[in-house]
Amino acid sequence: MWEDQGFVSSGDPNDESGQRRSLWHEFEDNVDWADLDHVKRGLRVYETLLEELDDDALAVTRRFLTRHDFVLDGDRRLTFTRDNTIATASRVPQSLHTLREPDMILDSFDRIDRAIGTDPAQAIGSGKELIEATAKTVLDELGVAFDDKTVKLPWLIDTAQRKLGLHPQAVAPGPDGSNATKRILGGLSGIAIGLAELRNEGWGTGHAARRPGLHTRHAHMAVGAARTWCQVILDTLADPAAPWRSASS
Repeated sequence: MWEDQGFVSSGDPNDESGQRRSLWHEFEDNVDWADLDHVKRGLRVYETLLEELDDDALAVTRRFLTRHDFVLDGDRRLTFTRDNTIATASRVPQSLHTLREPDMILDSFDRIDRAIGTDPAQAIGSGKELIEATAKTVLDELGVAFDDKTVKLPWLIDTAQRKLGLHPQAVAPGPDGSNATKRILGGLSGIAIGLAELRNEGWGTGHAARRPGLHTRHAHMAVGAARTWCQVILDTLADPAAPWRSASS
């Protein structure tokens, strides 16, 4: 089933008992759940399994899938009930995969996926956490020391942008040093700090609830802002021709 959809076994050991369970897990290891094409092909594998279920087992499975925002139609095809789930996952920056330890960032994207259509406060809180996780991960990648228990988000944002030459005061050749880019970078800092303030004012999870009038559009605003900051930071970190590399050498 997996090979029919173009997947190969990872060959990595796992904790599953039994040869078939272990082999199945090895194929799942090679699914990139941040890649929309991988997700679609992975779902086709699961649909093949569902074809073998009897009516009783199918009814139980359908209830389980519904709890996790899937619909199993009469032809036993799987689709999402939340329109944003696939779209959000597909916009995870590809440059994320160049990191040694992307887990914190991926965890924030996962929480955003679960919340954006149904829980604006959670989406705002997770957007702030995405920015924080990205900044910390980038600084770790660059070998910049900080106290994880006491460090403040504005410092993380400012330091990450400075180290990557993305601060408005940075001197860089070409488009990276243009006045227009500097204005955009100044706005980028404001976006990240503004999102943290929105959460700290009580509109996002993590602080006392004060959320009348909070709607899905606010969630999309916050998540879009966080994703933009994350994308620019990670793409610049991964770019072998980015000016920060020559400046730090």
